[in-house]
Amino acid sequence: MTDRRLWSYREIAAHIGVQTDTVRSYRKHGLLPAPDLTEDGRPYWFADTIRLWVAARPGNRARRGRGD
Repeated sequence: MTDRRLWSYREIAAHIGVQTDTVRSYRKHGLLPAPDLTEDGRPYWFADTIRLWVAARPGNRARRGRGD
C-alpha cells in the first residue's frame, strides 16, 4: 500500500526522533530527499518518501543484524 500523506518538517522530525531544526539542517546540507511538493514556499514529502530515506540512511538501526 502506498502512503501518500504529506509530511512537513514536524512530522519527519517526530518520525525519526529529532528536533524540527535538525530536519531543516538535513535539507540545508543535502541530506534529505527533494520535497515531493512545495506549497506557498513550504516543502512537503510523501510519508513513503521519508520511510524509504530512513531505511537507506547509514547506521539505520532497523537494518543492523540483517546482513545488509
